[in-house]
Amino acid sequence: MTEAATRRIPGAPCWVSLIVHGLTATQDFYSRLFGWEFRPGPEQLGPYVRALLDGKEVAGIGQLPPGRHLPIAWTTYLATEDADVTAEAIRSCGGTVAVGPLDAGQAGRLLLASDPSGAVFGAWQAAEHLGTALAGTPGTPVWNELVTRETVSVAKFYQAVFGFEAEPVVSADFDYQTLHLQGRPVAALHGVGHGLPRDRGPHWMTYFQVADTDEAAARVVELGGHVLQPPREASSGRLATVADPEGAVFTIVRPPGS
Repeated sequence: MTEAATRRIPGAPCWVSLIVHGLTATQDFYSRLFGWEFRPGPEQLGPYVRALLDGKEVAGIGQLPPGRHLPIAWTTYLATEDADVTAEAIRSCGGTVAVGPLDAGQAGRLLLASDPSGAVFGAWQAAEHLGTALAGTPGTPVWNELVTRETVSVAKFYQAVFGFEAEPVVSADFDYQTLHLQGRPVAALHGVGHGLPRDRGPHWMTYFQVADTDEAAARVVELGGHVLQPPREASSGRLATVADPEGAVFTIVRPPGS
């Protein structure tokens, strides 16, 4: 099964999007960082564009209505075959549905929700728009990870709602669970306890692949962003945690062997 096909499995991360104050400036930042081009998308929630690489859709960026001051953050969307059924499951398992389910034109149906710990995520029922259409190349989402206080209780929520199988990493000082669907790892839960940023709370982190982590981190700063955790080696490759000019946090990574 290809990585693209894996993203269509219910529960798998299938799309990432960002809602900002300055749509034009944000497009310029990501275009110069990742080489993205843009074309208009559904505007049910306001002005919205889809980012493309090699003509294939990889992410979405929208604009907040004037006067709205919501946290600026990348949102991970998990695939669903029925957004309405997923919404009911979220509520019955202790989560909160904040937006939807609602139609995004002919593209599909979506909802925005938070898990019992408060971490925001989306669910996407695909129609014409299947989600991220390119993987394994710089500028594409390569991994999604929930950063939370502890993983045991929140794992039960995601298992119940999306059918994940959770595989804990056995370590005395590392609270980490990999989420599997059909035998393949698709996402992870990372418990950091008191290491959770006070200004963010539990949150889903999007990892974007880059060709050179150090160069990309330097480029973020040149373009007006910030490096929150400098480049470092990890089992997933060489990575750095950064923020764009509006404060949206994401991780850049050069996977091993890439």
